Amino acid sequence: MLWGMKAKPEFPETLRDAVTYFAAGDNALNFMATIRWPDGKVTCPKCNSTNAAFLSTRKLWKCRGCQKQFSAKLGTVFEDSPIGLDKWLPAFWMIVNAKNGISSCELARALGVTQKTAWFMLHRIRLALQQDGLCKFAGNVEVDETFIGGKARNKHKAHRNPLRVRGPMTMQPVMGILQRSDDEKTSRVVLRVVRGVKKHDLQHHIRAHVEKGTEIHSDKLRSYKGLEPDFVHKVVDHAVAYVQDNIHTNGLENFWSLLKRTIKGTYVSVEPFHLFRYLDEQAFRFNERKNTDAGRFLLGIVGIIGKRLKYVKLISEAGSPVLPTTGTGEEKKVRRYMRRKNYTGFGFGPLPA
Repeated sequence: MLWGMKAKPEFPETLRDAVTYFAAGDNALNFMATIRWPDGKVTCPKCNSTNAAFLSTRKLWKCRGCQKQFSAKLGTVFEDSPIGLDKWLPAFWMIVNAKNGISSCELARALGVTQKTAWFMLHRIRLALQQDGLCKFAGNVEVDETFIGGKARNKHKAHRNPLRVRGPMTMQPVMGILQRSDDEKTSRVVLRVVRGVKKHDLQHHIRAHVEKGTEIHSDKLRSYKGLEPDFVHKVVDHAVAYVQDNIHTNGLENFWSLLKRTIKGTYVSVEPFHLFRYLDEQAFRFNERKNTDAGRFLLGIVGIIGKRLKYVKLISEAGSPVLPTTGTGEEKKVRRYMRRKNYTGFGFGPLPA
C-alpha cells in the first residue's frame, strides 16, 4: 500500500467488474498510483524527491521538498483532465477490448459525458496504445499496402479530383508489415501511413522494421523490387493465384478486412491527419488478441506514462503546431480563449492572426 489504504479486492476480469471496481472507494486512485510508482515510492515530478505526503481530503500528494502538489494523473495522458479516474479507466478498458472499436457517441452515452469530451478521451487513449518499441520482425514476414478513404464516386462533385474521379488517388495509402505466427507467439503487425506507394516510400519502412536476411512475402507491385540483396524476397502474382506454396499475403489481407470494417462500421469517416491514431488502436488490439481482457488493459495502461496530447494540438489541421486560421466553431472558441490569455503555445510560438 502506498498510503495505508485497506486491502483492495481482486482485480476485475470483465467490463462489468471493472466499472464496479474502479467506482468503489479509492480503488482507481490506488491503481493509478501503482502504475505510476510501481516500487511504492511516490516521486515528485518537479524535484524527484520521494519525501511526499498524501492529502487524503484532496486525493493529492504534497512534496515536502519543493512544496508542490501533484496528482497521479500528472505525467500521463490523463494530465489536466477534469474527468475522474472512475470514468477514464473503464473507458480505457472498453476501447482496448472492443474488436471493432468504440465510437465517441457510444462512449459519451456510456460514461455520461459530451461527444466532444469522449472524442478527446479516445484520442488520448490511442496515444497510449502506440507500440513504437516493437523489436524488428524476423522469420516469415508479409508486406502489403492498402488505401483508406471514401470512394470518389460517392463524393460531391465539388470535392472530386478533377484529373481522375476513380481509383486510389483520392484515398490515403497505408502500409502494413506482418510477422507470421510461430510456435512461440502469434502474428504481429506494424502499420504506417505513407505518402505514396513508390519504392522509396515503402522500402524505407521495410528496412526500418524488418531484420536483414528475413524472408519477405509480397505481391507483384514493382515498388518492392530491390529488396533481394538484404532480404529473401518471394513474390505472389495475384493475377495468377493468391497462394503459391507458402508464398502469400493472406495474413495482411485478413487484417485489412478487420481494419476497414472498424473504420466503415464504427468510425464511418476518418480524417487523413488523424488516421495514424486509429491505426495504432487497431494494431494494438490485433497484436494482443490472444490476451485476456484484463491482460490487454494492463498492457495498454502502462503506455499512459510520459505521454501527453493537448487539445490545441489535436485540433490543429494535419497536426501542425499552430491552429488553422479557419475551422470549426470549437476551434475558433479555443483561439479566442488563447488570445485573451496571451497564450503562445507549448513552445509552438505565437498564434497566427
